[in-house]
Amino acid sequence: MLERIVLGLGSNKGLSDEMEFEPVQILKMAVIELQKIFLPKDFFYSSVYKSKAMYYEDQSDFFNMVVSGFYDGTPQELLHQINEIEANFGRNRLNEFRNGPRTLDIDIELFGEKIVSDANLEIPHKKIKERQFVLIPLLEIFPKCAEPISGVLFSDILAKLPDQGVEFFCKLDL
Repeated sequence: MLERIVLGLGSNKGLSDEMEFEPVQILKMAVIELQKIFLPKDFFYSSVYKSKAMYYEDQSDFFNMVVSGFYDGTPQELLHQINEIEANFGRNRLNEFRNGPRTLDIDIELFGEKIVSDANLEIPHKKIKERQFVLIPLLEIFPKCAEPISGVLFSDILAKLPDQGVEFFCKLDL
């Protein structure tokens, strides 16, 4: 069954010393890869936003965005595919620390109206309501989007958050 998916993407470091890809270039390439797993119709992506790191603040600023498209598979299948894309862009979860620097982080924020809670996946993403770096780009492409559990508009949730230093950075040219 086709579901509209919203993914949050973030990056704050390049791939390696030999290949200095900036985080925005990594996001652009990741969007191109993600387009391949979604149906081509109705694929959307937000602008890129620059934000201060949350949780572990002693690191470079992040570049964040969201993408959305229709997916024909299960949440676990999608998680597997996005983990492969992260790995292809240099992410090694075994060699990083939680909330630390990373080349590419892709989170499943929403999976249609599904609610999933298991050991390795929680949908809606458990921190979506506290992250301006997700809500701002999400509302850019879906201004009337609501949180599926409570039905509260994400714009109302965003209005209650303190400023987290999220700034428009650029539009991607794909």
